[in-house]
Amino acid sequence: MTTMKGVNNLTEGSITARLVRLALPIMATSFIQMAYNLTDMFWVGRIGSEANAAVGSVGMFTWMSASFSLMCKVGSEVSIGQAVGKSAYDEARLFASHNITLAVIVSLFWAVLLAVFAVPLISVYGLAPSISADAVSYMRIVAIGVPFIFLASAFTGIYNACGRSSIPFYISGTGLVANMLLDPLFIFGFGMGTDGAAVATVLAQMLVVVLFALQMRRRDKLLDNFKLLVRLQRKATLRVVKIGAPVALFNSLFAFANMYVSRIASLHGGHIGLMTFTTGGQIEAITWNTSQGFSTALGTFTAQNYAAGHGDRIVKAYKRTLAMTSVFGVFGTVLFIFFGQELFSVFVPEEAAYVSGGQFLRIDGYSQMFMMLEIATQGVFYGIGRTVPPAIVSICGNYLRIPLALGLVALGMGVPGIWWAVSISSILKGVVLFTWLMFIMRGLASLRPSR
Repeated sequence: MTTMKGVNNLTEGSITARLVRLALPIMATSFIQMAYNLTDMFWVGRIGSEANAAVGSVGMFTWMSASFSLMCKVGSEVSIGQAVGKSAYDEARLFASHNITLAVIVSLFWAVLLAVFAVPLISVYGLAPSISADAVSYMRIVAIGVPFIFLASAFTGIYNACGRSSIPFYISGTGLVANMLLDPLFIFGFGMGTDGAAVATVLAQMLVVVLFALQMRRRDKLLDNFKLLVRLQRKATLRVVKIGAPVALFNSLFAFANMYVSRIASLHGGHIGLMTFTTGGQIEAITWNTSQGFSTALGTFTAQNYAAGHGDRIVKAYKRTLAMTSVFGVFGTVLFIFFGQELFSVFVPEEAAYVSGGQFLRIDGYSQMFMMLEIATQGVFYGIGRTVPPAIVSICGNYLRIPLALGLVALGMGVPGIWWAVSISSILKGVVLFTWLMFIMRGLASLRPSR
């Protein structure tokens, strides 16, 4: 099989070794992305729970930004990964250019939307005027960084597709260090408060994109220095959108569902309820990002081997991924159920906040193994280009949270009923998606290389 400079072939060699080698940097990169938010929460938490509620309310919209950016990230990982798997490097370059171009177009549209409609979007939560004002200001600054979120996501997808997942890790790590240094400087040193956290994050995101561009163009010359911006071709554009749009859609709809659940939490628990859900969700990312790292690695591994016809390697890789993520699932379950309150207090030291947060994490802890199962299973679906089934399961499961939360609250469970709705829906999603994959696993096992 022919190879190209900067591309790692995943269709040969040890399955476990290649999965781990690919997954660890992706997982570490995911933790770095999570650490951006946790760093902001840590420093903003020193201002007070109201400031944390303001930042948390915007967090749902930054989550949507990251969700929309997945169209080009997953689009890159699958389209380029499958092209690399069959040694079609001209095709890989074409898809790389289209993913970058689409990232620029979509991100500019979304950034303008957030900035212009910040006031009505934040008003959804029904927060106190002072908290809403801080949130609106924070959102408008964050909107400036949206194009950099999209570009970093697309660059990451391209490197992952080429089996070079360590590069996004190093670059994202540099951005995190910059954010950690800039946060206290802008928040407290310059007295900018929550706005300072937004400015620090945007500057760090700009640095990440600059470093990606320099690494890709000058050092790696990845895929023979493909064109970054091109005139979009219908066939290639539709291919990227067909692969990436369902993923972006279900993640963005997930954010919408959680925004509605956040509103329910705010109505029944005040700003403490809102803060508990948004901050708790960021803490849950400890386990979510672990499984996501292995899922992304499995998706890239599956894409190359699917195109090469190595179905047996896909089945073995899936089983080994489940075994590895189960270890982290057990860890997350124990951590959240038995030490949730102590963990939450690290980020928000107010007693009312960490008591409420501990209750959320304990209830959420029961679903961790099933969340691992869902996300790991997504990797196989993504790799074979069937991104619709995970989207259907995720959208249905996430929107089930709304009537379930309202129903449990009406039954007298109060705010904890909302947390149980979140946990129960996660359990159902994992079971349903795993069952769906079992129906197509036999076909994958019989896949053979073309002669």
